[in-house]
Amino acid sequence: MIPDDIKNRIRDIVGAENALDSDLDRFGYSYDASFVPLFPANKPELVVRPATTDEVSRIMAVACEHGIPVTPRGAATGRTGGSIPLKGGISMSLERMTKILELDVNNMMVWAEAGVRTIDLYNACAARGLFYPPDPASWKFSTIGGNVAENAGGMRAVKYGVTSNYVMGLEVVLADGSVLLTGGKAIKNVTGYNLTSLFTGSEGTLGIITKALLRLIPMPKKRGTLQLMFRTLDDGCNTIHQMLQSGLLPAAAEIMDRFCLEAVAKHRKTEHDPAIGCCIIVEIDGEDDAALEAQARKMEAVARQCGVYRFRVAQSQQESDELWAIRRGLSSAIASLVPNRLGEDISVPRDAFPEVVRRISAIAEKHKLTIAVYGHAGDGNIHPSILCDLSKPGEEERVHRAVEELFDATLAVGGTLSGEHGIGITKRPYIAKALGEAGVKALAAVKQALDPKGILNPGKIW
Repeated sequence: MIPDDIKNRIRDIVGAENALDSDLDRFGYSYDASFVPLFPANKPELVVRPATTDEVSRIMAVACEHGIPVTPRGAATGRTGGSIPLKGGISMSLERMTKILELDVNNMMVWAEAGVRTIDLYNACAARGLFYPPDPASWKFSTIGGNVAENAGGMRAVKYGVTSNYVMGLEVVLADGSVLLTGGKAIKNVTGYNLTSLFTGSEGTLGIITKALLRLIPMPKKRGTLQLMFRTLDDGCNTIHQMLQSGLLPAAAEIMDRFCLEAVAKHRKTEHDPAIGCCIIVEIDGEDDAALEAQARKMEAVARQCGVYRFRVAQSQQESDELWAIRRGLSSAIASLVPNRLGEDISVPRDAFPEVVRRISAIAEKHKLTIAVYGHAGDGNIHPSILCDLSKPGEEERVHRAVEELFDATLAVGGTLSGEHGIGITKRPYIAKALGEAGVKALAAVKQALDPKGILNPGKIW
């Protein structure tokens, strides 16, 4: 328990209205968008909402002095339980740190506080003709601090990369309250260890990210959307592989299997053509309409060779928006069909994509489960979604066995346990299998060096 005098010290730092300990407030900060059960709730003892780096620093100094666990929190859109306060203590929400501090057009970089929403950063940069490419599915709600902490990806990763490809520097508050500034605007920097990379993807276990310096690129002048329909998922996977082999690089290439398409049709109250077993939605971009037309022609030629059932080019922005609305609404469409859904996030080498999809199908059949398959086909990032009813006897055990076999299949083809969602709570039991004993020891040594009391986001990653 956090003693009242310590709570009062923290209230003096952030104000009483930003240090909350009612049952309702504590419950509101006990969960995220993961599939970790709500009950029994992992409630913090105190919710704090600092507005400045100085406030974060002073709170961490108090927490360190008294050994109080601190769980950083952005918008709680994470899928692996990273912001759930497993050990009680303090839930530190950065929701008030929402300033875009500097938009440097000359250097094409932006300084933003951790609580800035991804969509707001994107729009601010776009207004100046600049482009911040990472676009996680939760981009309308997710925050920059959370994106950096998880090394979030998104649909455009196939061409533009993930968050870590754009992080130039960070301001981080360490476990003892000291403030560390990493990186900077210089393009080249090999001064000692790459601390910026160390904190990117660290899931709040090494420090609390308060500000990020992000690299930008010129905004593409033109964009287009294509829809490719196939009879089988294999045909769709082969088409993506052949496109990339031929030198075509789409801005995004999102794949959905038959079950996904049926779920969307049911959710939107439309009909699904039973001949279609796979859909790929592709975004292309370029300097002008001629560039888009050339890309579309080449992609159509490859798709025809691979047996495409239907090839469509969106003829208007409205058509394009409607196609992408299908993909962005897919998760909720699937979830609406069953009592429970376990969404996973794996990443495999591009040439292993068809093989791991076949293995997922075999796992589903073996355990008599439905596993919907969709994801970022262009970079091998798959989101298998296990649909289930955990109230049924034996269902939970079958789901857990299926997940374990899914991870084994992923590692067997040279893949990773997470492409963009992180490890958090849900994948913690499997990390030793992925990294080996030496890898886990190396992570533990870094953690011990930066957080010797183990107060930062305890219970995550391992």
